[in-house]
Amino acid sequence: MVPTLEDVVRITGLRVDGQAVTGTTYRSYQEPVERLLDLEVRGERSSLVGRTALQASLGVANARHRTGEGQTEYLARLTEDARAVLAEEEGEAADRDLRRFLILVIGKLILGTRGDPVGFRCLPLLEDLSSVGNYAWGAALLAHLFDSLGTSSRETGVAGFPLLQVWVYYHLPSLRRGVARQRGVVPLLQRWRFCRDERSLRR
Repeated sequence: MVPTLEDVVRITGLRVDGQAVTGTTYRSYQEPVERLLDLEVRGERSSLVGRTALQASLGVANARHRTGEGQTEYLARLTEDARAVLAEEEGEAADRDLRRFLILVIGKLILGTRGDPVGFRCLPLLEDLSSVGNYAWGAALLAHLFDSLGTSSRETGVAGFPLLQVWVYYHLPSLRRGVARQRGVVPLLQRWRFCRDERSLRR
């Protein structure tokens, strides 16, 4: 039993049909990153940028929950912080901010890298923002999840982990750590309030 494309749609709401998420690997992503995101790439690996630098460009560098802060207060704080730096009018600045947000979501949740850096390999697909919704991001997530599981060996972090976690909650109920809070909401990922598991994976 493994997650399927149908599971991806039910859990995340992402498309599994449409244009394939493919592209060309460039020797350097310096030019598209500067042109499309207006960010500076440092170091040898021009295909990566630090997550915190990307979050700072979106105004959410302090995106962690504060002690005693409820979900409503947390989202209100993030919204206020983001509004202070994001473009208010449509145009190039708003498109740049949208691309920054999308590359953060794609680079950390859909095609996640281990550790802090966010990958830019999908940036060329975000050049035409009107076509972004035509891609099969759900199929890409599942393919990347299987690839990550095959190469993870002793790693505890796996790309697509929220998908895998919710899939386990539904198919292996004895392993549940979250609490179902809403019924009938799609995608299923939104139904769960996750509880932090403090147990160590190393024994």
